[in-house]
Amino acid sequence: MNSVEMRGISKNFGTVQALNGVDFTLQKGEIHAVLGENGAGKTTLMKVLFGMHKPDGGTITVNGNQVMLKDSLSAIQCGIGMVHQHFMLVPVLSVAENVVAGCEPKKGILFDRRQAEEEVQALAEESGFPIDARAVVETLSVGQMQRVEILKALYRGAEILILDEPTAVLTPIETAELFRALRKLKADGKSIVIITHKLYEVMEIADRCTVLQDGRLVGTKNKMETDMQELAGMMVGRAYQFEGRRPSQDIGAPLCEIKGLSYRRNEIPILQDIALTIHRGEILGIAGIDGNGQTELIEALTGLLKPDSMELLVNGKPVAGNAADFLRAGVGHVPEDRTARGLSLKCSVEENSILGYEGQKAFSRHGIMAKQSIRKNAERLIRDYRIKTPGATTLCGALSGGNQQKVVIARVFSQSPEVIICAQPTRGVDVSASDYIHDVMFRYRDEGRGILLISADLDEIKRLSDTIAVIYKGKIMAVDRAENFDDNRLGMLMTGSVAAQEGKE
Repeated sequence: MNSVEMRGISKNFGTVQALNGVDFTLQKGEIHAVLGENGAGKTTLMKVLFGMHKPDGGTITVNGNQVMLKDSLSAIQCGIGMVHQHFMLVPVLSVAENVVAGCEPKKGILFDRRQAEEEVQALAEESGFPIDARAVVETLSVGQMQRVEILKALYRGAEILILDEPTAVLTPIETAELFRALRKLKADGKSIVIITHKLYEVMEIADRCTVLQDGRLVGTKNKMETDMQELAGMMVGRAYQFEGRRPSQDIGAPLCEIKGLSYRRNEIPILQDIALTIHRGEILGIAGIDGNGQTELIEALTGLLKPDSMELLVNGKPVAGNAADFLRAGVGHVPEDRTARGLSLKCSVEENSILGYEGQKAFSRHGIMAKQSIRKNAERLIRDYRIKTPGATTLCGALSGGNQQKVVIARVFSQSPEVIICAQPTRGVDVSASDYIHDVMFRYRDEGRGILLISADLDEIKRLSDTIAVIYKGKIMAVDRAENFDDNRLGMLMTGSVAAQEGKE
């Protein structure tokens, strides 16, 4: 039996047709993956199902009844819940308060906090998302915040759960925990939709896969009847070949040397005497579970955070000061969160293309912006880095996630810094854009420059890195050639299991 049937769904945004006659079915008790490149219409289709977008054509049937989903409230009343890529939580409230918000249990006319905490705690345990109902949300990890969002949907009676890029911000361990919980929900009869780019996760968790391209349905496949190669080809519209590692053929002299990097916050050691060297023609990857000092490492190496101690040399010259000083010294920065630090979504592509570099002579004269030069620069980046946008004046907020990331990549790499601190370069990016960004990084490395890669995607670390350094609780546990690590050794180091042995090496 189908929990959901969507027939001939169409949706226009002005002159852009986001969905064109799409059919989609979700069976009761299945996990269904929706795939496609950035801008293919995946999230738009699911927002139609959740009542956030009103379709221009087509019908929706939920549990055999045709419905009109005029808003999210009507979708919730039909038993549909959606967890968005960017969480919608109130940080200063507790887990229980966030979960029950809008449908709070009452004692008389007052909020019954004790009942709320008991109900949420019981729901968390029975649904496979264990969490302390009394914990304040701002103290939680990203994975725990996601659990709160899922519990919000379940608390409102969701039998159909839509997850938008649920693993984009999760560590491998958190992803495994999420998948265990989703299998439990499936066994309990829940129907689950996952919007994702990660094909290997699709093959692990999904029962069926629906592929969209440019707002059209390409096809729906049972997992047992397809493979990643075929699905990738359906997504990009051509035969697709997964590439393996491309090790550097010429690792040269030291380019960037990091010595004695330490940082304490509230007397708690966050980074502990870190020493790393990035060579010319090398990608040095940092492997580690999120929350082990990676963010502070990025900020210290880009001038956003002043550590307690650090000596940073680029081409033998010391680098110090603020973020602008680091940029001038040849240290580029691809931020780990493009919407928080990489872009201003309310500004145009051309304005974002010079962020951090607007003081250069090419872009300003006597404090006045050189608009024609900025426009030409943006048009060149759009062309050279294959950014899909109507034009240079388009707001970045109107672009897909992959094209937003390409704007950041284009801005940083086009400036040709000596070394680039590249954090989560393909987070939330589809397979085609991801491959393109990887190719940009490989070409940059092969020109004799250096990249420090920080990524929560262990497969990305293994594929791109020439050398891997493992970080745990702010310490570098081991540094070795990438080919000398297997998953077992990496996993043990990332959890600190063999610290003593590696330290002796």
